Amino acid sequence: MRLHRLSVSAFGPFGGEQRVDFDALSEAGLFLLHGPTGAGKTSVLDAVCFALYGAVPGARQSPGATLRSDHAARGEVTEVCLELTVGGRRLEITRRPAQDRPKKRGSGFTTEKAQSWLREYDPHSGEWRALSRSHQELGEEIAQLIGMNREQFCQVVLLPQGDFARFLRADAEARGKLLGRLFDTRRFAAVEDRLAELRRAAEQQVRVGDERLIAVAQRMAQAAGAGPGDRPLPEGRPGDPGLAEAVLAWAAVARGDARERLDIAECALLAAEGRQAAARRALEDERNLARLQAQYADTGRRAETLESRRPERDRLREGLDRARKADRVASPLALRVDAEREHAAASSACERFRAQLPGPLAEAGAEQLADLAGRLRQDLGALESARHAEPRSAEIMAELAALDRQARADDELLQDAAAWLADWETVRHGHQDRIEAAHEAATRAEQLAGQLDTAGRRLEAARLRDELAARAAEGEERLRTAREHSNDAHEAWLDLRERRLRGMRAELAAGLSDGEPCAVCGATEHPAPATAEAGHVDRTAEEVAFDAHQRADEARGTAERRLAALREDFAAARAEAGDSAVADLAELAGRLRREHAETHAVAAGMHAARAALDRAEREHAERLAAQQQAERRAAARTSRREALDREQEVLEAQLAEARGESESVAAQAALLERRVRLLAGAADAVRGVEATAHRLKDADGRLSEVAFRAGFTTPQEAAEALLDDAAQRELQHRLDAFQAEEAAVTDRLRDRDAAAAARRPQARPEEAEAASTAAERAVRAAAAALAAARERCAELGRLAGEATLEVRRLGPLREEYDRVARLAALTAGTSADNERKMRLESYVLAARLEQVAAAATVRLHRMSGGRYTLVHSDARGGRGRSGLGLHVVDAWTGRERDTATLSGGETFFASLALALGLADVVTDEAGGVRLDTLFIDEGFGSLDDQTLDEVLDVLDSLRERDRSVGIVSHVGDLRRRIPAQLEVVKERHGSSVRHRP
Repeated sequence: MRLHRLSVSAFGPFGGEQRVDFDALSEAGLFLLHGPTGAGKTSVLDAVCFALYGAVPGARQSPGATLRSDHAARGEVTEVCLELTVGGRRLEITRRPAQDRPKKRGSGFTTEKAQSWLREYDPHSGEWRALSRSHQELGEEIAQLIGMNREQFCQVVLLPQGDFARFLRADAEARGKLLGRLFDTRRFAAVEDRLAELRRAAEQQVRVGDERLIAVAQRMAQAAGAGPGDRPLPEGRPGDPGLAEAVLAWAAVARGDARERLDIAECALLAAEGRQAAARRALEDERNLARLQAQYADTGRRAETLESRRPERDRLREGLDRARKADRVASPLALRVDAEREHAAASSACERFRAQLPGPLAEAGAEQLADLAGRLRQDLGALESARHAEPRSAEIMAELAALDRQARADDELLQDAAAWLADWETVRHGHQDRIEAAHEAATRAEQLAGQLDTAGRRLEAARLRDELAARAAEGEERLRTAREHSNDAHEAWLDLRERRLRGMRAELAAGLSDGEPCAVCGATEHPAPATAEAGHVDRTAEEVAFDAHQRADEARGTAERRLAALREDFAAARAEAGDSAVADLAELAGRLRREHAETHAVAAGMHAARAALDRAEREHAERLAAQQQAERRAAARTSRREALDREQEVLEAQLAEARGESESVAAQAALLERRVRLLAGAADAVRGVEATAHRLKDADGRLSEVAFRAGFTTPQEAAEALLDDAAQRELQHRLDAFQAEEAAVTDRLRDRDAAAAARRPQARPEEAEAASTAAERAVRAAAAALAAARERCAELGRLAGEATLEVRRLGPLREEYDRVARLAALTAGTSADNERKMRLESYVLAARLEQVAAAATVRLHRMSGGRYTLVHSDARGGRGRSGLGLHVVDAWTGRERDTATLSGGETFFASLALALGLADVVTDEAGGVRLDTLFIDEGFGSLDDQTLDEVLDVLDSLRERDRSVGIVSHVGDLRRRIPAQLEVVKERHGSSVRHRP
């Protein structure tokens, strides 16, 4: 990767557009980037990183920081454009961060999103070709071409010497974090995590299998009914080795015990069944004896009862004989009763009809009443035609009434329509006036809305202006305080640094010992070592002062940026609000708001006014149509009324003749119908009395004759002896019961077994039943014990099969767990096989660090005049594991020591060699991407002249690989040694760059 040109605009400390020609600087191979502190030397490197990755290096990517220059003009766009060659392709990358720009219309600012452009130079056509504008696609393509992410690029191309000095002195954990980011060893850590996860999963599977096996064993113990004297379950927890074999052995013993208990239960059941059979036979004999004795005693009691009820049987037999004789009189007696009932009913009906007839007809005969009813039927037929005329007359009257109601309704409708139509023009003009007023109000409301929006923005801007003015005053005060603190801290650091340099001899002499060579001259004798003067300053005090100076300088820069931002926001707010007071702007906004609300309320009535006009127009059309329809209905009613009046006159004459003295034809017809029914009913009633009297006389004669023949003195006597079929059947059933009981008693008295049983002692079935019940309970208990023993054997057999199956399933799982656990422990550094307790990721990083140390040693050996060599150490660190140790071998002493013992200058060139070696290794790791341009940031001020020459020779030798190296430093001696320079000049209105080839 080679950089060609860089242009920045409104970026960092650069207020305007600045251009850097790296091709011109790279011709010399080694160039210097210098300038005063705070001028923006590092910002050039930030611009390169931002162009490639869309972000500045992580150490300078502070929260809330902005890339836009505080010195940039209002309309200036913050932009970075970098032209470079990578992977054989010449590319141009242009990026703009998210920034605020003035609005194209109106005042104020709007936020513009971050933008990116990528172009490629086509050597055949000599033109630039656009590739992508997507921020994500551009980042992915650049990262793929360079082969490094942003952190790797910042550590490899933009070599931060402070970071590598810390890396040189850091412990194993800190080195591991940095190397892990550079070489991306996350996949090895992922392998460790994956193996640990697989180990946990396999362990969980083994535990689950063991838990299932233990659960089966517990169920077997429950099924076996293990007691205090039985063999207990094997002790063990899930995951313990040998648990499966112990459970299987215990299961075999439990099954043997269960089979023994089964044999004992079968023998007990056979003995109990024999005792139960004997008890059942004894119970049956006692029950038969008790039954025969009870039967014989009951037969004697029944014989005595029959003898006492003999008179009752004789009375039943005599009553049944008289009832059978009286059956001959039943039919004549029933006929006589029916005739008497019919005659009484006919006489009662005749009396009722005669009571309703007028006096002259009360004693009339049947024929006279029938003739009178015939004459009235003829008069009723004559009224039939008049019946139809009466409903029609009522319909005509109802229709005339309906016509009158319609006429009144139409008259009211016509009057209402005439009154409404008379005011129509006035109503229409009123609606149109409201519509026009609402339209004018809507136009005015729209104008006022724009004025109100402008006034609101000015009011908010005025409030912000006043607030920002106060905050800017506070920011100026804080800036003055920060500048004073920064100046004081800087002077204190310079003073301590000067005092330490004056006392450096004593600091070097403190490390001398007799017989050991001096680090400066090499002598082994030290006759007069320098001693520390009063108030001597050591390295720790100087570093504390330097850190305080850096913190104060950062606080000053933060205060300057915040004040510049406040001033810019204040200027924008003042441009928006002007010099008007907040109270005046608030009053103006309130007046516009009230006027807008009033006009908006009027304008809101436009829709209602239009709707009201539409409703009025529809009502006008409806009233006109209703008026015309009412006039047509009035003409039709007049002709209809005349026809109905003529028809009504004819019907009235006909009805008056038919009604007679009644109110209506129907009433007259109903009167005639009642009279006809009364006369006809009276005639029928007279005939019925005469017929029923004749039948009653005939029935009396026949009944007397039949009763005498049946042997009864009078019909009354025969009637008293008469019984119905149910009563006779009841008497016969009672007589049959007497005869059946006599036969049964006689038969039982002849039973020899019962008589013999009566002569034996009294039976005791309860004692036999108690013995049988006890024997049956014993059988049930033995059967239950046998069933339980069989179920226990079957359950133990089934559970033993489950246990065997679980053990078979568990075998491969335990083998898998053992294999994965060994691998996980090996990669995690906890295995006994891993003697150095080194994790897999640490092992890979150790290999990378060994490569870096080898590559760095080539340059360190030359920088130190052949004295120092960097070596990797895998000695154990804390917690008993091997770390990422880095030692230096001193050729003068032949001893290996920690890098923390190097002096300031030695630490610098050792860290520089380490950074260059790391750059080579990371480049190879990234796929062999060639890095033709490198930058080294600061650190040269701590070198003496000879060491500086050696370091520069090493850096100059990088040109042999066609590399160009840019040194970022403000050390004055480098300006004389390196002719190609890029100077960053700090000015009041922003920094600028100057080329000195």
